[in-house]
Amino acid sequence: MNHLRNFCIIAHIDHGKSTLADRLLERTGAITERQMQDQVLDDMDLERERGITIKSHAVKMDYISSDKTKYIYNLIDTPGHVDFSYEVSRALKACEGAILVVDASQGVEAQTISNLYQAIEQNLEIIPVLNKIDLPGAEPEEVAHQIMDLIGCNREDILSVSGKTGMGVDELLEAIALRIPPPKGDPEAPLQALIFDSVFNPYRGSIVYVRVMQGTLHAGEKIRFMVARKEHEADEIGYLRIKPQPSKKLSAGEVGYIIGNVKSLQDTKVGDTVTSVNNPAFSPIPGFKDVKPMVFSGIYPTDTEDFESLRSALEKLQLNDASLQFVPETSVALGFGFRAGFLGMLHMEIIQERLEREFDMSIITTVPNVEYQVHGRGKEFLVDNPSDMPDAGDIDQVLEPYIKAQFIAPVEYIGTIMKLCQDRRGVYVNTIYIDTKRVDITYELPLAEVVFDFYDRLKSLTRGYASLDYEFIGLRPGNMVRLDILLNGDEVDALSSIVHRDKAYEWGKKLCAKLKELIPRQMYEVVVQAAIGNKVIARDSVRALRKDVLAKCYGGDVSRKRKLLEKQKEGKKRMKQVGSVEIPQEAFLAVLSMNND
Repeated sequence: MNHLRNFCIIAHIDHGKSTLADRLLERTGAITERQMQDQVLDDMDLERERGITIKSHAVKMDYISSDKTKYIYNLIDTPGHVDFSYEVSRALKACEGAILVVDASQGVEAQTISNLYQAIEQNLEIIPVLNKIDLPGAEPEEVAHQIMDLIGCNREDILSVSGKTGMGVDELLEAIALRIPPPKGDPEAPLQALIFDSVFNPYRGSIVYVRVMQGTLHAGEKIRFMVARKEHEADEIGYLRIKPQPSKKLSAGEVGYIIGNVKSLQDTKVGDTVTSVNNPAFSPIPGFKDVKPMVFSGIYPTDTEDFESLRSALEKLQLNDASLQFVPETSVALGFGFRAGFLGMLHMEIIQERLEREFDMSIITTVPNVEYQVHGRGKEFLVDNPSDMPDAGDIDQVLEPYIKAQFIAPVEYIGTIMKLCQDRRGVYVNTIYIDTKRVDITYELPLAEVVFDFYDRLKSLTRGYASLDYEFIGLRPGNMVRLDILLNGDEVDALSSIVHRDKAYEWGKKLCAKLKELIPRQMYEVVVQAAIGNKVIARDSVRALRKDVLAKCYGGDVSRKRKLLEKQKEGKKRMKQVGSVEIPQEAFLAVLSMNND
């Protein structure tokens, strides 16, 4: 155990941790030159295209130090995006040390700080690293001072590396052996192993990635998942090299995988504890929590006949992603579909893209919503779909989720960020100056205002310089109402949304104007209205197409023309009674891009 080192790499998105991981694998000989490609650990096409890590990965390496001691390194690569912060917290629990990677040209960013605080809470040894020092825009000394202020280290503790060229990687490997403590644990104690990730294999079922905290796990042993309360047999166990390497046992301090005919990812929850049936542990490892979706949206097939294909596609995605949840729902406008829950907007985009790409599904998604807690008539219930929201008279109170958002940006954008947050009903908390050029601003915001297009607005208003990190802080009362859209008096449930009463009028007006442009003209007038309960708050109308019935009347008496126009008017009235308005796909997408105008 003294020669074992378990560590992870934490960084903001795009600060180069996957590239640095490539260099570590290369230098330790974990992969051959033939296997080498950029971002070896990112194996999903989407991860490579977007340049982000979506799933955590782990890999084992052998390292011989300068004094010829042989060490075993377990690297656990973590996702950097805020939607996946629970995965990060479990991965950190499996380590004794963390490499903090900061881009020498961009400096410390919001998610660097939040992941760093999580690592410090877990008492991990931090090795600060300045990456991308070979870039022409790098400012190593300035960024080094930011890191020193952040974690209170000395300048000589900060290593300078380049993940691209491999400069300084040998010093980093040496520092891991010297600075990160070996794992603790008793191989003879009852088995306690922490699940920090699980992946689904269509042939072997759920493969669980574990870090053994106490005890020893043997191949073929009967095991129990303590939170899921399921028992299985550990058919195959082993180490996580680039390709899995089976072994007879895993003992305290080691990281590896377990395959045990587990049919679904729902049974192998991240954060659960694996113990032995014959010699069980008294209690699970603390800190487990069920991942709760924060953003909800309806997913409907464009062609209603594809409903079953959509169901099987979502079920297959759920095998790989336990945090995706969905239930069937119906909509008058869109037919049969599903209400799905996601961790955040990035998670939602990834699921949509995978449905379109991997399963060739053509889908319509409705406006994303958050989950509200509604109190009324002595009951309390959760509402994640606008059409389930009761009438205003039946509601005593609505509680909406709030988040604490932390922005890091250049000083000149303070006013821009504050205005954006004030417009989104934000509550100011504080401002801290990191140095003369950068500032850290904290706000409390309703999650409903953030899930929509907040991130895109922030990036465009600050030219991409601001970074955002947020955490959920609880429910607070909000004056929320359901805004319905009516076409010729008929409600279109798929266009309903839950908005704050103060913003309802402006939102309704904008939405009617937008739909007026997008709904194709009919032979009769189409009235577009926005209403709260029975009260119409905005109205627009799509003018009717007119056939020129006077074409054959040249000259003659005006009463003849009037008679023809009256007849046409009667016909249009009758049409309006039987006509139904077709709403194009663009109308649903328009609601998503409302705030950009």
